[in-house]
Amino acid sequence: MKWLNNFGAAWGMWSSGDVVNFIDNHDNQRGHGGAGGVLTHWEPRPYKLATAFMLAWPYGIARIMSSYEYNRNDNSAGPPHNSDESIKSVTINGMVCGNGWSCEHRWRQIYNMVAFRNMAGNARVTNWWEGADYQIAFSRGDKAFIALNLENYDINQNIMIGLPAGQYCDVISGNLENGSCTGASVTVDGSGRANIHVCSNCEDPMLAIHIGAKVGDPSKRY
Repeated sequence: MKWLNNFGAAWGMWSSGDVVNFIDNHDNQRGHGGAGGVLTHWEPRPYKLATAFMLAWPYGIARIMSSYEYNRNDNSAGPPHNSDESIKSVTINGMVCGNGWSCEHRWRQIYNMVAFRNMAGNARVTNWWEGADYQIAFSRGDKAFIALNLENYDINQNIMIGLPAGQYCDVISGNLENGSCTGASVTVDGSGRANIHVCSNCEDPMLAIHIGAKVGDPSKRY
């Protein structure tokens, strides 16, 4: 992961405005193209991590996939359907879908990273940090910050965040609701630094904050 610090056109790829990024699509998630090894919703932990990086990194136009729970032994299986072959309705309970629909776009970790991308806007990458081969963190100017950990030990570091001083909700583990964080939080000091902890064995070994999820700032919404 540490080599991703200049991911994009510097790798010889097309310019950002000519690219659509995606982790999977309706073809390659079934093994059609992609030469195998494509991440899909069937592997939620690495899938959420990869999607988070895609949405946090300022390259290309991001495309989010939303799937259904097809028969993995039948790569041409259609969507959930009734006995008369009519498509089943999508049932929604908060940010989770049922009736055979996966709805990755509603997963909190992905939904909130879309807000992260919107809040970051055109801000450039700053404060790149690498703790090991598979531990990275970076800011998007003074708008947003993310840390990802795929090593077998935690990130416990005081890192330059670059955001205005204050308390921010980690939008991976929760939301900003009624003026407080439902998950973890990060406190940025007056110099722009913060103590960051990202565990290695958690369900989602990453952390993300942005100015739209700052506690006590009524001017910010996301």
